[in-house]
Amino acid sequence: MRLVQFQTKSSGGPRVGLEEKDGGNVIDLNACDSSLPRTMREFLEGGEAALAAARKALASHQHVLPRSEVSLLAPVTNPGKVICVGMNYADHCREQGMEHPKEPIIFSKFTSSIVGPCDNIVHPPKSNELDWEVELAFVIGKKGKNIQESVAMDHIAGFTVGHDVSARDWQLKKNGTQWVLGKSFDTFCPLGPALVTKDAVSDPHNLGIRCRVNGELVQDSNTSQMIFKVPTLVSFATLYPGDVFLTGTPPGVGVFRKPPMFLKRGDEVQCEIDELGTLRNKVV
Repeated sequence: MRLVQFQTKSSGGPRVGLEEKDGGNVIDLNACDSSLPRTMREFLEGGEAALAAARKALASHQHVLPRSEVSLLAPVTNPGKVICVGMNYADHCREQGMEHPKEPIIFSKFTSSIVGPCDNIVHPPKSNELDWEVELAFVIGKKGKNIQESVAMDHIAGFTVGHDVSARDWQLKKNGTQWVLGKSFDTFCPLGPALVTKDAVSDPHNLGIRCRVNGELVQDSNTSQMIFKVPTLVSFATLYPGDVFLTGTPPGVGVFRKPPMFLKRGDEVQCEIDELGTLRNKVV
């Protein structure tokens, strides 16, 4: 299933729905079942009962909204945390002449940086080095702590496309070279377009992953290049439904180009992953 958060001109706030297909019409789950929560985090907290209600709604083909009447929000807008992984693609390490890390490099983004799949990225006036990073993201569906790899996928609700927008000057030169501020300006975490449930993804570790800037292909790899796979990553924190993981980026980011290339106002960035969909965000 392709779970979405959306709003309409008359909805008065977020609602939870299902895309019939990537870019297709949206089934309003809250209209199908008024007992369902109206945010994705609360929906995921409902566990299997909520997912069963969604499957029933999908089969009914009722309460379908034309795509033209719907504005997609990020699949999750109020997670407890956004956990990120640095240097997690073998080809990205080669790009920098770096050895593979021996353990995951974990950092975070402020949850206030999350925006939707077509929202604008605001170029901070304090930065002159705005960069792109397409990433596979996954969302937790079941609480866990010290999760073993053998049961890790039981705790994952599904996958989506993430964009780890980065102010390289703040990440690498300022703030004591701590990464968080350079990763957490407002609008620096576009997510979407849908949360694709794990049963609908053929293999999260074998998906084409690409980024385009103004139509030019700048990143083109495969999630098979990930050094630390999804089951390993979930063992490092206590996790709750709705928590978001960004799993790292492949080569082709602007800062390592010769000469370096950075985003400017007016640019459009497209981040896409096979089977999941595409983010389209303009820099303003």
